[in-house]
Amino acid sequence: MSAINNVMKNNFRNLELDEFLSETLRDAGYGRVDVQKTPIGTRITLSVTRPGLVIGRKGTGIKDLTSKLEQKFGLSNPQISVVELEAPELNPKIMCNRIAQLIERGTAFRRAAIWTNNTIMNAGALGVEITVAGKLRSERAHFEKHAAGLVPKSGDVANKVVRYGVTHVLTKMGLMGIQLKIALKNEMPREFEMIDSETSEKTIENQKMETGVQVGAEENKTTEGIESAQVEGKNDGKN
Repeated sequence: MSAINNVMKNNFRNLELDEFLSETLRDAGYGRVDVQKTPIGTRITLSVTRPGLVIGRKGTGIKDLTSKLEQKFGLSNPQISVVELEAPELNPKIMCNRIAQLIERGTAFRRAAIWTNNTIMNAGALGVEITVAGKLRSERAHFEKHAAGLVPKSGDVANKVVRYGVTHVLTKMGLMGIQLKIALKNEMPREFEMIDSETSEKTIENQKMETGVQVGAEENKTTEGIESAQVEGKNDGKN
């Protein structure tokens, strides 16, 4: 198998693994998964909001999950570690699942979207955009968009700052899709860099010294040019 086919196969397997874990660990607040190959097996790091539900009583939950991953995806000696997310409000997958759970419990989609909007902005996000599409209130499908703050749409800034999340929920009216975009303030590229006062003073002194050296060199060149011109003039007068 070539290197390109091997990379494509691993990426496709990781996508299937992410989809499987998002459905299996939905109640535990699944955020993301990190898969790394090691000489002794496969290391899998799960980021969730409720690690206790994943580990289970006396580790039974994580043992069952390990056997399922080994059988379904053919992972060699999977070693699972569970990490708790520090800021779940800034994870689009988690917030998408929360909106879906609220809608499944009977909460109006507009109320759930506005509540999620306010929660994400209060957590310190740069901006948020929630799109709910499907059969919302009638047999005819349409969509509604709720946004707050600043969400870059294109360019390199959007690729670095914006995080996406998509989920679906089945209601009595039909299938409803939820798309969530969160712009992270910490990922914004810096336009300037703050430096200490001592560093700034040293930088200014170095710039002054360099400027003085350049000015002195230019003055020397000018003086030499004037002297050479005067000598040439005297020689021409004698001739």
